[in-house]
Amino acid sequence: MLRSLGYIGIESTDLDQWSRYGGKLLGMQPVPISSGLIGLRMDERNQRLLVRSGTTDSLRYIGWEVADAAALAQMAARIEAAGFAIAHEPSSLTAERGVAELISCNDPAGNRIELFWGGEIAAEPFQPGRAISGFRTGKLGLGHIVLTVTNIEDVMPFYCDVLGFRLSDYALRPFKAYFFHLNSRHHSFAMVETGQNGIHHLMVELNSLDDVGQGYDLAQLDPEQIGVTLGRHSNDLMTSFYVKSPAGFMIEYGWGGRSIDPARWQAFEYTYGPSLWGHERSWLTPPRQKEARDLRIATAAFGIREKLRVQRGSYMSDETETPEIDDSEAARKVAEAFRAQYHK
Repeated sequence: MLRSLGYIGIESTDLDQWSRYGGKLLGMQPVPISSGLIGLRMDERNQRLLVRSGTTDSLRYIGWEVADAAALAQMAARIEAAGFAIAHEPSSLTAERGVAELISCNDPAGNRIELFWGGEIAAEPFQPGRAISGFRTGKLGLGHIVLTVTNIEDVMPFYCDVLGFRLSDYALRPFKAYFFHLNSRHHSFAMVETGQNGIHHLMVELNSLDDVGQGYDLAQLDPEQIGVTLGRHSNDLMTSFYVKSPAGFMIEYGWGGRSIDPARWQAFEYTYGPSLWGHERSWLTPPRQKEARDLRIATAAFGIREKLRVQRGSYMSDETETPEIDDSEAARKVAEAFRAQYHK
């Protein structure tokens, strides 16, 4: 059984652009791996995104993690029994990916799928490319990835019956989309039916809403970068915006995603649109944009509300009688440094 999204691989015509984008905007840590190959760290792993210099700007592979060697062998047998060819990759490739063992195959849409176990832990702590609180990864994995497909029904049996993804929910308006989980993250994988095969977006989740808001400010320095405006999803409850990557697909930059109990979760169709508010989607056709906007207006008219998922220590109760004042030495030093830089 798959556990989580481990990494993705990207081909790029401009590695420097990816290094700046990943570090200065997203807050990842660029690290050189070899000539023509960089990694982007998000946590204790060696890398979560691998970007290789090439002649195109595209997604090259998706890495899904399993528990151990026995689980990988079981998955290999399942894939072959379903009629899909697999390759046991050599040690040179496992070293590049930073894993213990690796197999690969292609899904029915032609995407390269890699399954692995034993993701390596970096020797040095994660150092974000800009001041952020960090990414929500760990057992949940890198985040989620959404593919575009010509027909969802043609691809879904591979992901559900062979790889073992479980349906979280689905929507038919303003576009057809299905969402699948592996762990307590609402979805690690999704498909949107657009009439063509490709990647729609990759989601990374931050530990603080302020990380997302400050990232939105940075992204708006180039308004053409914004693919979807700030908003909140109605199924996974993520507050996020989408920013175009150097490869053309979008990165969803979010906070507050829903946690589910995979053993008890019941899949359903959600009918009141993909967002509770916001999320104006520039990638939709004008008629679909209007349909999505109409669904949001109806959601507002009915007053649909959802609770926020917050982490322990990241909020103040409204029962607090007096404002909390942090007079620690560390806080004073930060305040002094801020004044020295911005109030000269």
